[in-house]
Amino acid sequence: MKIKSVGEARTILSNPLSHHNYFGWPSVARLQNGAIAVVCSGYRCEHICPFGKAVMALSFDEGETYTGAWPVIDTPLDDRDAGVVPFGERGVIFTSFNNTRAAQRGWNPVLPEQAQELRLRNRYFQAYLDTVPDAQESAFLGATFRLSFDCGQTFGLLRRSPVTSPHGPAVLSDGSLLWVGRTFSADDRFSAENRLEAWRVNPDGTMDFVGAVPDVYQNGARVDACEPHTIELADGTLLCHFRGEGGGLFTTYQTRSRDGGKTWSAPEQLLSDRGGAPAHLLRHSSGALVSVYGYRTGPLYGVRAMLSADGGESWEKDLILWQTPVSGDLGYPATAELSDGALLTVFYAKDEEPGPAVIKQIRWEPDLSE
Repeated sequence: MKIKSVGEARTILSNPLSHHNYFGWPSVARLQNGAIAVVCSGYRCEHICPFGKAVMALSFDEGETYTGAWPVIDTPLDDRDAGVVPFGERGVIFTSFNNTRAAQRGWNPVLPEQAQELRLRNRYFQAYLDTVPDAQESAFLGATFRLSFDCGQTFGLLRRSPVTSPHGPAVLSDGSLLWVGRTFSADDRFSAENRLEAWRVNPDGTMDFVGAVPDVYQNGARVDACEPHTIELADGTLLCHFRGEGGGLFTTYQTRSRDGGKTWSAPEQLLSDRGGAPAHLLRHSSGALVSVYGYRTGPLYGVRAMLSADGGESWEKDLILWQTPVSGDLGYPATAELSDGALLTVFYAKDEEPGPAVIKQIRWEPDLSE
């Protein structure tokens, strides 16, 4: 399987008139009413800053034009990766996560040796954090989500999840939601307690533990596993791709569950040690599987895809969708199928360095004839 055609990438979400003009970590889905929903962390100043809002924009013309992006999750903390998953007749789950004020302070310290511009910027960040009291951090810290039952027009209360993942849960054939994610870390760092777990999301917003993905080891060291995405195949098998890092790794692993997420196969490494991550999976209407992922090894960074015609048993890998020499601060692609069978992949990237990240999209077609 190959790529038949790739269109031009174009920017769809940005905020160039403001210092708050960094957008990253998007997801995309077609809602039940036919609209294309693009979500991300927006109106930020930098890759790490305290101002992130998890926002959503809609297209009613197959991605040709979009509404402005408005916040769905906007806590006093830095709301990061955004996921959007439609389920049932009119259900939508919107996901994000944040981290502590202490972590944010540590990532943006004010130091005397810094250039004046950087020092002023970090003072701005620290001054904002001074306005967030302990009670607000306690109330909002965590992996977060909101549920809608009117196709995303309104959302319910902010809820917290034991796990987080960039693109949210999988919708199963019975309409239920299974969320495979990394157990939440308040400072977004790895520890011995972190692992990948599967949880069922109930209609009332409560969650029930289902199972855990086995740990991965390379050269005797435990691989840091995070940022999974899961889909259900036609036979009910769950297929999960996740990011593995540590010890020079930045790659994608695959695991399966044939019992609804209770047990998972030993993960297998799909790409080379620096082959790219994290991935987003899509089951095309043809039955083919599409997995897109970011590639951060220079001199040409970019977004790549792999295709499978046999349910993930084998993959045609490292198919280039877009590349740039500008910056490795990019990726987190996600894909939706358009009404004509073409694919729409969104991702974040920079047009110049230094410069803000924006959300881009690219329309492409896989060659499914092979």
